[in-house]
Amino acid sequence: MAKSTDKNTHIIELVDVCKEFDGVSIVENINFYVRKGEFITFLGPSGCGKTTTLRMIAGFEMPTSGKILFNGEDISHLPPNKRPVNTVFQKYALFPHLNVFENVAFGLKLQRVETTVTDKKGNTKTKYKKIPKAVIAEKVRKALEIVDLVGFEKRSISTLSGGQQQRIAIARAIVNEPQILLLDEPLGALDLKMRKEMQLELKAMHKRLGITFIYVTHDQEEALTMSDTIMVMSDGMIQQIGTPEMIYNEPKNTFVADFIGESNIFSGVMPKDGQVRFCGKAFACLDGGFEKDEPVDVVVRPEDVIITTPEEGTLKGKVTSVIFKGIHYQILVQCGRYEIEIQSTTTPTVGETVGLSVKPDGIHVMKKIFRVNKFSGVITKRNTVEFGDGEFDCDVTQLYPGSYLDEEGYLITAKGEKLDLTDTEVNVEVGLHDITMSDNLDEGGARGNIISMIYKSEYYRYIVRTENEEDYVLACEDTWNENDLVSLSIPKDKIKLTLKVAEGGKQ
Repeated sequence: MAKSTDKNTHIIELVDVCKEFDGVSIVENINFYVRKGEFITFLGPSGCGKTTTLRMIAGFEMPTSGKILFNGEDISHLPPNKRPVNTVFQKYALFPHLNVFENVAFGLKLQRVETTVTDKKGNTKTKYKKIPKAVIAEKVRKALEIVDLVGFEKRSISTLSGGQQQRIAIARAIVNEPQILLLDEPLGALDLKMRKEMQLELKAMHKRLGITFIYVTHDQEEALTMSDTIMVMSDGMIQQIGTPEMIYNEPKNTFVADFIGESNIFSGVMPKDGQVRFCGKAFACLDGGFEKDEPVDVVVRPEDVIITTPEEGTLKGKVTSVIFKGIHYQILVQCGRYEIEIQSTTTPTVGETVGLSVKPDGIHVMKKIFRVNKFSGVITKRNTVEFGDGEFDCDVTQLYPGSYLDEEGYLITAKGEKLDLTDTEVNVEVGLHDITMSDNLDEGGARGNIISMIYKSEYYRYIVRTENEEDYVLACEDTWNENDLVSLSIPKDKIKLTLKVAEGGKQ
């Protein structure tokens, strides 16, 4: 999101907001603001915390910690009816026994307007009166005009299509003239054609109304089509905030690159500024500021891969698939062990050898977040190591160079000292390629559910989360499904142990 120095433009601001349910963190220390009149979309997969964040803004959930500010004032613990917001849900929650007019007018009829009256003695009193019927009728007419349903006032809800019901739900929300309209996946119940039409209608409504829209969806196309700003969420945390163009063209990490549109994601290194190596070749790029030969992640969008002759391409490979997608062909090319996706109007044939090239501005280089798994562990009396909610065989002699284990399992140092390593605290490092998964739950030293998978051209990068929320990141060529329960195995010679440094700097 573009930073603004004018705090008065921030209609909503969340500061260090966390939300837990039964001790499980759903939203974790998020900070962001929304500007007046902005159309911002919370985008992410199911369970990422986007709807919970919206519900906290609406007042249906209270934050476990942190503050929600409206125009600079803390509204964290105000009930929903005291907040200047209205919510449109995926299930429209219309009243089937009321007609269109009565549905839209429902909230207005419940409102009481503060009025000051003067009695015969000249004393002033404050009274709360109903909104006059004529005023309600005019407000309903204007709301129906905005959603293009004037003339439907007497229609029964059951006679309306899904798109019309959705617009009635919006009219009922905006008739109360909220400063912020919250929309929780409101197009999810519509068919594809109607959903695309409503995307454009919502964008037009936002321009006409001029109020702030906060929208929740897992649909990337919806977010890219309608939003001024997109906030990408995963695992209860904000991954990136920016304009649709920024999110698509300059993803902050591999999750964003993989989630927004189609991507080729490669592991690479940066020999120097302006040059990156991936797929075994050097490419010119526009990125810099990395250390020499620093491992990086590289994103190339399919539309930025150019098909050439084998002699002209930086890469050469065999076409394995060609699928017509309407405005382009989706083409897969196998270059050695790397599979590359291309979107092009060119139509090579399956089995043909082609060259591939990428211009410097089509390559986006990002810092590699996951280089190695790091855990805090403890040595057991069996000389195994417990870490990451599991227990694994290991080589404890690496903690003391020149040491060995005697017959009783005690460690004998190079100086002949006899040590009992039970409860010794250690640092543990495990490489991404050194962990294997199995559906035999008794096979490994730990078990958990797959919570994330990203294809990186030659392998999938998985994140497996244990019951106590310890995460293992691993690389695997096999295809698994998200939420699969798996066991994790690590060879003992692939577990690197170092002694923890105690306070004072002594081991």
